[in-house]
Amino acid sequence: MLDPGHLQTFLAVSECKSFSEASRRLQISQPTVSDHIRKLEALLGHRLFLRDTHSVNLTREGDELREFARDIIETNLRAKNHFSNAKMRKRLRLGASEDLVWSWLPAILSEFIQSHAEVDLELTIHLSSTLIEKFDAGDLDLVICKRSPGVERGELLWRDDLIWAGAYPEAIVANEKLQLVLYPPPSVTRFIALAALARAQVPWRIVCTSGNLTGLVAAAKIGLGVICFARQCLPDGLVACHASEMLPPLGETEFTLLRSRSSRNDALSDYLANAIMAKAGTLAPISATTDLKS
Repeated sequence: MLDPGHLQTFLAVSECKSFSEASRRLQISQPTVSDHIRKLEALLGHRLFLRDTHSVNLTREGDELREFARDIIETNLRAKNHFSNAKMRKRLRLGASEDLVWSWLPAILSEFIQSHAEVDLELTIHLSSTLIEKFDAGDLDLVICKRSPGVERGELLWRDDLIWAGAYPEAIVANEKLQLVLYPPPSVTRFIALAALARAQVPWRIVCTSGNLTGLVAAAKIGLGVICFARQCLPDGLVACHASEMLPPLGETEFTLLRSRSSRNDALSDYLANAIMAKAGTLAPISATTDLKS
C-alpha cells in the first residue's frame, strides 16, 4: 500500500527539487524525508529521483508517479472530510401518514430543513399502523398518525371529522351497492368506514384498493367510488358527499404524535414536534386537556 504521508513527501521533493527544502516545507527532518523516499522506491521497485550534489530530478518512473500521488492524496483528504462532516451532522427520522403529506405538513418540514441545515431529515410515509410498528421497533424518532378508536396513546394533536368524499357530492352506487375506494387493512379509516356501513346495514363493494393515497385519489377523481377521509386533509379535486342513507355518519378520527425519549436528538424532535403542535392548534379544537397522554 502506498502511504499518503510518503506520497506527500515525494510531491514536496519533486516540487522543491530539494530534500532540504522539502524538509523545511513539511516541518520534518531531512533524514525522515530521505526515509520516506527510500521506502517508496523499495515498494515500487524503481528509483524516483536522480540526485547529485547540485540537483534533484525526477526519473521517468518518478514523473509517472506524480499524478497517482496527487489522486491518492486528494481521495484520502476527501474521505477524511466526508467522515469528519458526517460526525457533525445529525439525523431525525420522521414518520407521517400520507394524508398529512398532501396537506399542511410540507410547509412545516420545509421551514425545519431551512433552519436546520446540519440535520438530515428522513421522512417515512406509510399507513398509521405501519408507522407505529416502526416507531416501536426504534426505527423512527417522531410519528404523526391517526390512532385507532379506543386507543389512547401518544399526544393528541386534534380531532377531525371523517367524511365521505368523491368526484361528486352524491353517493356512487352500482347494483344497489355503495362503491368504495379504500386503503388495504389494517388502515384506520378503512376500519371506521366498514364498521359504520355494517351498523347502518348498507351493502357495499370495494372497487379500488391502494396502499398509497395517489392511487386512491385517482380512483375517486374518475368517479370509481367514494373515499373515507379526514375533512381538513381532503385533497384538491375531491368534494364532501351529501349525507344519505347510503352514506352513514363516520364520526371523528384522532391525530396523535409519538416521540421517542431514547433518541439522542431530543432537542430536534421537540423543535419539530412543537411546530407540528402549533399548527394542530389552529385546526379542529381539542375539547379536553385530559386527552393529552404519553
